[in-house]
Amino acid sequence: MASLLLPSSSLWTRTIPLQGNARRSSRRTIGGVRVPACRAGASPVVFRGLDADDFRHPLDKQNTLLLSAIPGLNQLGKALLGPLAEQIMVLENIGTSVLVAEDQLSDLYHLLAEAAKVLNTETPDLYVSQNPVPNAYTLAISGRKPFIVVHTSLVELLTRKELQAVLAHELGHLKCDHGIWLTFGNILALGAYGVPGLGGFIAQIMEEQLYRWVRAAELTCDRAALLVAQDPKVVMSVLMKLAGGCPSLSDQLNVDAFLEQARSYDMAASSPVGWYIRNAQTKQLSHPLPVMRAREVDEWSRSQEYMSLVKRAIRLEAGQS
Repeated sequence: MASLLLPSSSLWTRTIPLQGNARRSSRRTIGGVRVPACRAGASPVVFRGLDADDFRHPLDKQNTLLLSAIPGLNQLGKALLGPLAEQIMVLENIGTSVLVAEDQLSDLYHLLAEAAKVLNTETPDLYVSQNPVPNAYTLAISGRKPFIVVHTSLVELLTRKELQAVLAHELGHLKCDHGIWLTFGNILALGAYGVPGLGGFIAQIMEEQLYRWVRAAELTCDRAALLVAQDPKVVMSVLMKLAGGCPSLSDQLNVDAFLEQARSYDMAASSPVGWYIRNAQTKQLSHPLPVMRAREVDEWSRSQEYMSLVKRAIRLEAGQS
């Protein structure tokens, strides 16, 4: 996520039932595709040769083109963000957070490294920051190694598989080269209006279009989370917990009920008045509504596009084993 923050924004271990009184198989499936028995208990299937456009959401493609069409905007953004982000964002995290490494919070390091391998992308730096608001975000500054920041409250809220899905989401931004627009969105969400010049520039020229792009980019990166989690319920559980979860209630949360809630929202917003209210509700949000994101994850997990990616990955792994 450009930022995981909700708006003001596992391995697939399903067992296959057999006929009669036979015991249930220990094989797992991903996206309806059966994984070979020799791989059933192993690490996630790796998407070798994965390209960003293999999973990029159509709205992401469309809105990226719209932003790119604004003359000189990309160059101006780089000029404004380069020294600013280096001074404020990079030094802020180096000075106040913990840098994850093989010998520092090694569990998180290995979750990130595995997710990067699955998505066929490089591993960025990862910082853990003490913060009571569950959130994660990515900053990509031209000429510097990109980095992900995860808040301690998010680590406390999520399971290991859910946390890896969050890291995969952030990797999706880097994989898709969201770059300058991603950094714009994060700085805006983290208080751009307090930065002389930059906040006014964004507010006056491109705030609405930027927010529209960020929302579309989030949908793309939820797909990246699914590619790593390889279970839509893991990704939807993250969204549900961010919408209304806390550690003490985690064992009572129901992903299926949350997905049904998403369908109820679609029905309520299907009327002309509902459509107008939904647009007004989301226009100034940096992230799509969590129920809408859950519904998008569920739909893509059952799509031919997703299943084709999984089949290709399994076939490539089998050919190299």
